[in-house]
Amino acid sequence: MESLVKYVQDEFVNKKDLPQFSAGDTITVYYEIKEGQKTRTQFFRGTVIQKRGTGASQTFTIRKMSGTVGVERIFPVNLPAIQKIEVNKRGKVRRKRIFYFRGLTGKKARIQEAKR
Repeated sequence: MESLVKYVQDEFVNKKDLPQFSAGDTITVYYEIKEGQKTRTQFFRGTVIQKRGTGASQTFTIRKMSGTVGVERIFPVNLPAIQKIEVNKRGKVRRKRIFYFRGLTGKKARIQEAKR
């Protein structure tokens, strides 16, 4: 059964050409928002906290600070509304899921830039 689901996902789900990014990277996601008859492009810039899943069900979570409030958003990789993703800065972290980042504020919340 699993092989059948994997086959359908590989054949019929449109894959987007997205840049390689991982946890700790600062990225900008441009996505479409429909408001009534109009559509507009909005962007969400923040730090990638995690990537999870495989294939068509893969998602990634981005966290940004809006004033003093942390805002997180989960994006499916195959979301049709995503127009493009830009990698602004590569981060150097030791883990793939940096949930400890939620509790950090100020200078402690900075991630060192990776030399790639």
